Amino acid sequence: MRREKTMSGVSEKVAVITGAARGQGRSHAMRLAEQGVDIVAVDICEPIASMPYPMATPDELAETVSLVERAGQRAVGVQADVRDGAALSDSVAKAVADFGGRLDIVVANAGVSTIRPTEGTSNEQIWQDTVDINMTGVWHTVEACLPHMLEAGYGGSIILISSTAGLKGLVGATGTPATLAYTASKHGVVGLMRAYAVRLAKHSIRVNTVHPTGVRTPMVENPDLYSYYTQHPEDAAMMRNALPVEAVDARDISSAVVWLASDAARYVTGVTLPVDAGFNVL
Repeated sequence: MRREKTMSGVSEKVAVITGAARGQGRSHAMRLAEQGVDIVAVDICEPIASMPYPMATPDELAETVSLVERAGQRAVGVQADVRDGAALSDSVAKAVADFGGRLDIVVANAGVSTIRPTEGTSNEQIWQDTVDINMTGVWHTVEACLPHMLEAGYGGSIILISSTAGLKGLVGATGTPATLAYTASKHGVVGLMRAYAVRLAKHSIRVNTVHPTGVRTPMVENPDLYSYYTQHPEDAAMMRNALPVEAVDARDISSAVVWLASDAARYVTGVTLPVDAGFNVL
């Protein structure tokens, strides 16, 4: 039996969310499901050698699907790597077909972040993995989803998850190759958003970015990052917010995602929306 939904202009729609096995992606899936949205949950569910923290697992992706179903919505889990555009397009096409070909909402959320790569990883590899996932993966995601949105003809909302590092030079005192790659990739997401917003406006497809400050997820809360900040307190200070909070919850970002996906934001496109506890005003 479906639970009664709080209507917010997104009910009876279908969303594709990348990086959905845990963290922000799972939160976005749950918040949208609570509003009556069916979910295609995509995640790589495999290790990435250059990242010093574990990626999500197939079991975690299955748990996201189960949570969406418990909220009364349909869900399908897709194990796919956003770096592989062709495979991602095939996987999205099969999943969307399960929902009758309808696709209204895209949340390009998959991303990685570290200040230092796994020991033994070259600077070139950390740059390539970060840019390939955080920026090229966003492009792949939009391109995989667009044909279905255009064919359905309902318009829709594309939400690209950037970062405070997409609006500010977030490289820290040491300026490691990893932080340079992260900052460059998240700025690149803004460029993609602005180009797509212009291109897709005539189809009533809105495109926006969301820029979180630090969020309580495994990407931020892991032993390697804690160790780095202990050794480099000057870089820890770089993460200070104006409001008296060290980090925000994933649901805080999801609230912005739901709003941008909803009819309440039907004339909002081409916007960089910070959910950053005032990080960018400092």
